[in-house]
Amino acid sequence: MVEADQAISDFVYCFSAFHNIAAIEEGIIIPNGKIDLVLSLDDKGQFHISLLGLETEPKMTPKQTFTKFFSISFEPLAVEYILRTEVADLLNSGKKMPDNFWGFTAEDLSDFEVFCLKASRVITSLIPNEVDQRKQLLFAELRMANGEVKVGEIAEKLGWSSRQINQYFNRFLGVSLKTYCRILRFQSSLRHIWEGELYPQLSYTDQSHFIKEVKKLSGVSPKELSRNENSRFLQFLVYDKK
Repeated sequence: MVEADQAISDFVYCFSAFHNIAAIEEGIIIPNGKIDLVLSLDDKGQFHISLLGLETEPKMTPKQTFTKFFSISFEPLAVEYILRTEVADLLNSGKKMPDNFWGFTAEDLSDFEVFCLKASRVITSLIPNEVDQRKQLLFAELRMANGEVKVGEIAEKLGWSSRQINQYFNRFLGVSLKTYCRILRFQSSLRHIWEGELYPQLSYTDQSHFIKEVKKLSGVSPKELSRNENSRFLQFLVYDKK
């Protein structure tokens, strides 16, 4: 995983690469609060580009064999300003993009570092001169707070009503702000779970609430998630245990 440069960090979280993903049996993707553009090469040499919407539940990886798998994980602000499309209809799903999207080709999957540089240049060129500062501040606040915010409080701080914020989230992402915050909090818990801290580190009501939320978003208990048997939870592959 390579974090995005500061210049595009409002729009991009990171770039990731996996190789021979078919070697991972029963791979599971769990919600991360990001929108992913995935570029892949299958075992027949076919090049694919797909846009994946937000995930609100765990899902199995496709059955198709991929020899290379690069992805760009976008922050929600990118939906409106970089991708320039709504992804509400892609909730827990995705769609195939044109094979020449943003000028990418199969050759771009030969070198991950070069791919990151090319993607960063393209994204930089797409950033508009004006971006709604309320939206920038909203997503910055959510990231810093790991989703642990109250809708009413952040609405008052931004001078943007709760109803309008939720309309924005539902229109562009397909979820409410509250649901999105739950995903962010869960994602922030993953590092703790990976390190064997199987009790709430964030603002869960109690242990029971923590277990219930983890099960809802990953399909398993915190203990089973921590084990990550057969490396099936793909997001854990970017972590290193202390």
